[in-house]
Amino acid sequence: MKRGNWRSSGRDRHRHHNQSQWRSRLRSLPGFYFDPEKNRYFRLLPGHNNCNPLTKEGLQKKEEEKKRSALLVEDDGPRKKAPRTGLNSALYDIKYLMDGVLIPFCRLIHEVKVSGMQRHRLEVQSSNSTSPNTDNFHLIVADSACERVFTVNDVSHGGCKYGIMNFHGYRKGSLSVEMCDNLYFTNRKVNSVCWASVTHTDSHVLLCLVGISQTPGCVSLLPASLFSNFNPDQPGMLCSFKISTAWSCAWCLNPQADKTFSTGLSRRVIVTDAVTGRRATYLAGSDVLAQQFALRAPVLFNGCRSGEIFSIDLRQRDRGRSHSWKTSRFFQESAITSVQLLQDENYLLAADMLGKIKLWDIRVKRSVKQYEGHHNEYAYLPIHVNEPEGLLLAVGQDCYTRLWSLHDSRLLRTIPSPHPAGKDSIPNVVFSSQLGGSRGLPGLLMAVRNDLYHYSYNKDYQEGRTLEGQC
Repeated sequence: MKRGNWRSSGRDRHRHHNQSQWRSRLRSLPGFYFDPEKNRYFRLLPGHNNCNPLTKEGLQKKEEEKKRSALLVEDDGPRKKAPRTGLNSALYDIKYLMDGVLIPFCRLIHEVKVSGMQRHRLEVQSSNSTSPNTDNFHLIVADSACERVFTVNDVSHGGCKYGIMNFHGYRKGSLSVEMCDNLYFTNRKVNSVCWASVTHTDSHVLLCLVGISQTPGCVSLLPASLFSNFNPDQPGMLCSFKISTAWSCAWCLNPQADKTFSTGLSRRVIVTDAVTGRRATYLAGSDVLAQQFALRAPVLFNGCRSGEIFSIDLRQRDRGRSHSWKTSRFFQESAITSVQLLQDENYLLAADMLGKIKLWDIRVKRSVKQYEGHHNEYAYLPIHVNEPEGLLLAVGQDCYTRLWSLHDSRLLRTIPSPHPAGKDSIPNVVFSSQLGGSRGLPGLLMAVRNDLYHYSYNKDYQEGRTLEGQC
């Protein structure tokens, strides 16, 4: 190469480098937005100007929606990689290993199944086929057998409606959903729901209704048979308790506190005997947003707006302001939105409004594990645990559903919402290894807006269930 050509090419490279730096500085020009598609700048105006489509908030939302759409296409595409290196169908060779080595591999098989879950839209059958469901889901809560799901839907003209969906699983791999015959409407908001075992397992539903105007809040105990036309003459025990606005509720299954339920209110907890109506009140320092009873002992765990988590032993008589009745007490940094006690009742999972999910050792009152990736800023969002599968699930305020390994806190799967993100489109989920009862299908049930989806396990790994039975 001639010397002149060498010098000219060097000058060209230097000029091109300077031009690229100049363009990058221009693209970050304060007060302007560079659109790479149109290759031009647009002026940004304050976010409160609704007439201006170009605000930082609007552009951020546009980018998030583009990301969600891309992830949704990827999610619907070919099978994804296993969450850990080396996890594939060759794992099924472990059936020849000793029983002592089989257990951890079964856990890995569950993770492989999670990575291969595929989305299917479910059609909800109803006896009144002329009026399809056009109301958004607000809450869904499954019974212990995952055969029935209690649903609360927001009604467009205000208030809500609630009822029960029945699920039936078939060995061919299909899942049918049938809406109950009787739906009930109310002009009040439903804050919390849980299943209650009054006459038999999951015989009733406990419903916390917010008071409006001159009507005080109440907690209703409704028989599940009330929502069906099969036996309308004998609905079972039906009662309502006048309790001011309750944030949370829980039903006790321990025989020492039979037919007892709790409600978390503003700065207090009320424990009520559903048969006699007798109450015990415990004063708390903050609003009680989340509750769960232990099974082995009549102990109630509570999560507060202040970030405090404390337990109440119902066998103790002292309920004074000294708070000596708090058998355990520890704190997170923000308002607690959900508490989940693990089966051995030595560990408790808690989620807060900073998006932190922590596993606490109740015996030493210390956080031993944290699950990263959850997104929450102010919403009242639950978490879900499936210990047989070794999974933790949570839906974030960004409308993504995340699944973690319960044992090592590894994020296994992030599922984008089928609908654009928004306050009214945060998914509600139920996860079970037997959706639809003993013959049901394993997978994730997702309700978002007025649609219902089933994320089934990868069929290539269905025969892994024969291994699970040995674990």
